[in-house]
Amino acid sequence: METRKLGSTGPTVSALGLGTMGMSDLYGPADETESISTIHAALDAGVSLLDTGDFYGMGHNEMLIGRALHERNRDDVAISVKFGGLRDPDLGWRGIDGRPEAVRNFLAYSLRRLGTDHVDVYRLTRVDPNVPIEETIGAIAEQVEKGHVRHIGLSEVGADTIRRAHAVHPISDLQIEYSLISRGIEAEILPTVRELGIGVTAYGVLARGLLSGRWTADRELTPGDFRNTVPRFSGDNLTANLRLVESLREVAEARGATVAQVAIAWVLAQGADIVPLVGARQRDRLTESLGALDLKLAADDLAAIERAVPAGSASGTRYATPYMTHLDSER
Repeated sequence: METRKLGSTGPTVSALGLGTMGMSDLYGPADETESISTIHAALDAGVSLLDTGDFYGMGHNEMLIGRALHERNRDDVAISVKFGGLRDPDLGWRGIDGRPEAVRNFLAYSLRRLGTDHVDVYRLTRVDPNVPIEETIGAIAEQVEKGHVRHIGLSEVGADTIRRAHAVHPISDLQIEYSLISRGIEAEILPTVRELGIGVTAYGVLARGLLSGRWTADRELTPGDFRNTVPRFSGDNLTANLRLVESLREVAEARGATVAQVAIAWVLAQGADIVPLVGARQRDRLTESLGALDLKLAADDLAAIERAVPAGSASGTRYATPYMTHLDSER
């Protein structure tokens, strides 16, 4: 397994990480036995970065990882945890809490659910508009000093917030959406993190399934699947986006690869400081994703991909309007 370092101060991890959100939340029902088998298959293949959030399934995802890591060597795995998302019993979203006292509370519960004494990378999931980022980062830094957290990350923040956070404590990596159809970080955010020696863990590399090569216009989503609310998956937007996928399919077939593998390989090719997170919920999807590591894209391949899916060609925003307003990275 190829490895990459998360920034100048972060851990060295596998070149692909496993995002586990869909095993507990937001994408419809998942098979828990298959989820654990998929985590085990990832570990056996050399994947050493597992990404979760304490609000995924209201703690279920962390407990799932804890069970999956039972009888495994904890030191072989880097666990990245997002915190701060507030939920209610009806599965609704109630905002973000980045207060220092909330940091300590959230972390205490995460450590217990994960069955570990430390989190490798800890990050606020979205900026709390009521709490200066310096206060939140300072509270996490206290937990670094105590050994409960190894590294501090950021999630979906813009260049100014990155600089302010990094001035308080070294930041290992920024977790942010980055794919062929979500390239907003390239203008300002990516140059900023590279200037500061901060890595990137890229989520949404398959655009929540749009770039999987398997999405169809008539696919019915289950109740509770948040893609029901995402503009890119509806109406004329979906039709236009699937045309981009078909163009990408031609490039993939010319390389003897799948659409998903080309989409992941493209993100891998954007720099050794970027670690894509794949959200495979089943072992066969994981195997396909890992195949992207063997797909080395030459300059001609990258040019063909760019022609198939030009920057800015996606139709629709990546979240519904109310949730776009929560993204410091989009301001």
